[in-house]
Amino acid sequence: MTFDVHALDEFVLVGSAVTLLAILAVRVSTRAGLPSLLIYLLMGVALGEAGLGIQFEDAAAAHALGFAALAVILAEGGLTTSWREARSSMRLGVSLATVGIVASVAVVAVVAHYVLGLPWELAVLLGAVCSPTDAAAVFSVLRVVPLPRRISGALEAESGLNDAPTVVLVTLVSTGAVGDHPPVVVAGIVVGELLLGIACGLAAGFGGAWLMRRAALPTAGLYPLAVLTLTFLGYGVAAALHGSGFAAVYVAALVLGNSELPHRGATRSFAEGVAWLAQIGLFVMLGLLLSPGRITLSTVGLALAAGLVLTLVARPISVAVSAVVQPMPWRELAFLSWAGLRGAVPIVLTTIPLAEGIDGSERLFDLVFVMVVVFTLLTGPTLPWAARVLRVARRSEPRDLDVEAAPLERVAADLLQVTISPRSLMHGVEVGELRLPQGASVSLVIRDDQTLVPERRTALRAGDHLLVVTPRRQREQTEKRLRQVSRGGRLAQWLGPVR
Repeated sequence: MTFDVHALDEFVLVGSAVTLLAILAVRVSTRAGLPSLLIYLLMGVALGEAGLGIQFEDAAAAHALGFAALAVILAEGGLTTSWREARSSMRLGVSLATVGIVASVAVVAVVAHYVLGLPWELAVLLGAVCSPTDAAAVFSVLRVVPLPRRISGALEAESGLNDAPTVVLVTLVSTGAVGDHPPVVVAGIVVGELLLGIACGLAAGFGGAWLMRRAALPTAGLYPLAVLTLTFLGYGVAAALHGSGFAAVYVAALVLGNSELPHRGATRSFAEGVAWLAQIGLFVMLGLLLSPGRITLSTVGLALAAGLVLTLVARPISVAVSAVVQPMPWRELAFLSWAGLRGAVPIVLTTIPLAEGIDGSERLFDLVFVMVVVFTLLTGPTLPWAARVLRVARRSEPRDLDVEAAPLERVAADLLQVTISPRSLMHGVEVGELRLPQGASVSLVIRDDQTLVPERRTALRAGDHLLVVTPRRQREQTEKRLRQVSRGGRLAQWLGPVR
């Protein structure tokens, strides 16, 4: 088929309609507590051969476009992740993305071969494609669940870094390179590509931050575009040097997102918008690639069995092994085990053996597709419930509030949202008794869906939402003080320990 102006018109019509429906579906998925990927996948299936009849069977194109979309999603994740908040849990996140992946792949592969009867090649591929968590699912779901930063930071770091080693492993298995080298050499290749990707990401991040602070671009709209391009420069350089492009793009974005750059708010908003577009396109494309007629009861049974092994056996073991580097209470480890959200990443990874023509790759794609849908439905909506049952939810944690305000950028300030929980000792404390650091103030109180501008004698109540403006250099001290008052009341000592 020739792609002419008429084909372009049809593409614009269908594409804009699908995108608009997908954007509106975000509200539905948010209310239901579901990652929006499920709706997008089903939209793709509805548009495909079993629905409107759009034919899409090009596994190589799906592989390339899927990797491009994942790079955009990882870039957005890095740009919107606070290093100060993630730093304390980075050791655990890296361990989950490396040691945890090895443990999970081993468990799933052994069970898939000896219990489910899959050949070793497909068993190892199943373990490799299913072990990484999905950045899009983690970033979209966990950021609305009030968790301690050591938990949310570990999960975000894991989802940002675990794509890199699994992509290398799946590629080596799919191309037959694993059989040509002993396991030690294969491990060395994976580690080498990961380290090279991190190095390229650091170079692109710090070099790009240095350049952006000195560049005088003619319009503010170019800054977000330049920052996002710098993250892809890290990806491209790493890929050209046979390193991990995914590690590079995430690390570069993490460095740039935490650097003092012009128009940071606009950059984050731009990255989020582009990432949403990438997610929509990625999931709809994967839905189009599915052939529902191939899915049998045997496929569904294998998918359920593999998902149970992954969720109830492999994930807990990988978390327990990874936590050796950073021990945590059993409740938090249990939540980390349950919160290993899979999404587009496992499905995208199956396009690698599909593009290579591996025997049984279509069966693997169908199995993983069913498993992702079923277990995302199972784990996604239950995360808030699991956080409450395991008592790891923190209702009074200060959270970033997404804003687009040039004055905050000019004075290098942040806007925080604080929710006063029923158990918080901040109830009854007057605004003046908070004794926030110099320059920080409570600018607005939202109470019973009404807003009021507080005075020093305004008493706070449980259920209030506070908007706190703080200079960026004082943000950590401001958050510490808020936690002190929440846990100790008005008599909390200014220099008391905060954990």
